[in-house]
Amino acid sequence: MSTNKKPCVAVIVVAAGSGTRLGHREPKAFVTVAGRAILSWALEPVLAMSEPVQLIVTAPEGYVDAARQLMVESVGAVASDIDVTVGGSTRQESVAAALLLLKPSVDVVLVHDAARPFTPTAIFDSVVAHVRASGSGALPGLAVTDTIKRTDPDGQILDTVDRSALSAVQTPQGFPRAQLVAAHESTSEEFTDDAAAVTAAGHPVTVITGDARGFKITTEWDLRRAEQLIMTSTEFDIRVGSGTDVHAYDETKPLWLAGLYWPEEVGLRGHSDGDVVSHAICDALLSAANLGDLGSVFGTSDPQFAEAHGDVFLREAVRLVHQAGFQVGNVTVQIVGNHPIVSRRRAEAETFLSGILGAPVSVAGTTTDALGFTGRGEGVARWPPHSCGPTTSY
Repeated sequence: MSTNKKPCVAVIVVAAGSGTRLGHREPKAFVTVAGRAILSWALEPVLAMSEPVQLIVTAPEGYVDAARQLMVESVGAVASDIDVTVGGSTRQESVAAALLLLKPSVDVVLVHDAARPFTPTAIFDSVVAHVRASGSGALPGLAVTDTIKRTDPDGQILDTVDRSALSAVQTPQGFPRAQLVAAHESTSEEFTDDAAAVTAAGHPVTVITGDARGFKITTEWDLRRAEQLIMTSTEFDIRVGSGTDVHAYDETKPLWLAGLYWPEEVGLRGHSDGDVVSHAICDALLSAANLGDLGSVFGTSDPQFAEAHGDVFLREAVRLVHQAGFQVGNVTVQIVGNHPIVSRRRAEAETFLSGILGAPVSVAGTTTDALGFTGRGEGVARWPPHSCGPTTSY
């Protein structure tokens, strides 16, 4: 997205919804798909449009900084034509807040749902072209192919609806600036989309051909569909790395494992803190991205890593993976040893590691039934299988 020319088009990406039907703790736009936030995917087609645009994102309260960071990362640098604002409790309130940020040069406004992250860039450009050619609103839509029945509250069929007159509409929805602003300023009624507000104000809006990839992520099933779409894309590079680490017990050391301090437990011997979990994850991350291993990247002779805790290595490994153009998809860890009892702090370890890696982490523990050095209580190991992926290239 170039900022050398004053933008005549603004794209408002509505990302302030809670997404309660998706069943995640984060707001919907910040739920990850294949290692990246939905909002991050949604920005890609906007940034590839054929002309410079003013990009405005509405975010939930408390997520403005996170949204801005995603925008900056997508643009590649801090740009003057990107804005973030706190959205409202409804979609209509969020759009109204974004309209207040429009630059004077903008004459066409597109409103797009972040929950439709895979809408092709061509659809955005087509909507802009139609608005300019007609001087009125336009939005993409698909013909309804299912038979539609009108029912009563008990589910009894009343009649069959003529589907030839129906369209399943999508976003982005585009309008001349003056029409959209006036429609929002003049109505007190709550509409489900901007086209309804603009038509209620007396302006025509045309449905143009949409794209099946513009589906909306609403439920967990939609999220799985989105992940499948990415994973089958030719631009998606799935890589899996495996990491193993072993350290002996050392009664003179405190125990650090999975990034956590375990008081009253025997520690592990090592140049750093002996955290077999963190070290093995680093090896898996680096190997998946073809960046070497823990020893070659950090080394045991470097004094700055003496007694360093696992999170130091993990954060640097993640930084290197991102720098190489990849994102972490998921991590699975199996800890082998007589103690500590991993299940007591499994959830805490998973939360801590997931926060650093920016991806789901599963932690499990087991023993070797008194066999081998772990069974004899000589140390702790982290064995394969250990998946660290998928990773995405971009």
